[in-house]
Amino acid sequence: MNQNVFIFPGQGSQKVGMGKDFYENDSLAKEMIEKASQRLNLDFTELLFEENDRLEQTEFTQPAILLVSLVAYTLFQKKLKQKPSCVLGHSLGEISALSSVGGLDYLDAVELVHQRGLLMKQACEGLNAGMMALIGLSDEKVEQITTFQREEGKKIWAANYNSDGQIVVAGDKDDLASLESVFKEAGAKRALLLNMSVASHCPLLKSAQEPLKKYLDKYIKNEFIAPVISNVSAQEYKTKNDAIDLLEKQLIMPVKYKHSILEAEKRADKFIEFGGNVLKGLNRRITSKPTLCITDMQSLEQVLTEV
Repeated sequence: MNQNVFIFPGQGSQKVGMGKDFYENDSLAKEMIEKASQRLNLDFTELLFEENDRLEQTEFTQPAILLVSLVAYTLFQKKLKQKPSCVLGHSLGEISALSSVGGLDYLDAVELVHQRGLLMKQACEGLNAGMMALIGLSDEKVEQITTFQREEGKKIWAANYNSDGQIVVAGDKDDLASLESVFKEAGAKRALLLNMSVASHCPLLKSAQEPLKKYLDKYIKNEFIAPVISNVSAQEYKTKNDAIDLLEKQLIMPVKYKHSILEAEKRADKFIEFGGNVLKGLNRRITSKPTLCITDMQSLEQVLTEV
């Protein structure tokens, strides 16, 4: 039997209309979305399916992406009960992954990531926080520059190792902007400030760690049906204590996505991405193993014929 690794996208994969095809064509999907609306007292059909400002706000973006990912996953499992060899996600997606293997009830996960988004937003209030995407620089070069610039008093850290030559840095927005020319002189093809008001996966989020830990402890369960690969360590974990420890650390430490995929591919014939296709694009630059994506009913049926 094929070994499949299930993967879950993070912030940046959101778009208006995501999940609508599931909602309109499957009663279980509709029920999941309606129950999530009741849990947060938030109309997810409005958030997901209509043009609005909130879909780009961290505290709403995170539950929206997680919910669509878990709807896609649930419909897949309804048709083809399949245990993954392991699961992983990109940032927020790690919590979706944890829920997929039984480590979190999906409604608790919706609540958890809503609170996570609020805590991240609160931690960055008044800090002029931001993030910048860098294309064309090695990990070593980015680490060398950011380490030197911190010694010079700048607030800047490597935040996401997405693939070779694609890294996101986080920190003070003015510091990031001031270093655009430094990155380009070092060989970056692009140094692009992102439209974000939080600085994910860096020490600016330190104040969010302790309150997040309380939610993690409240909601995470003890039994997982398959291991989760951590963004922090790029190694698997299988216990509640490890999940709490690593997801708390994940707030202030970089996402080792590239490293996690390389670890996971040892036990993968295929990757299956639930609720998006952003990770498929990254995976093309990391692994030769194929990535299938489930974003609507048609792609669900297609994936079911290929696994």
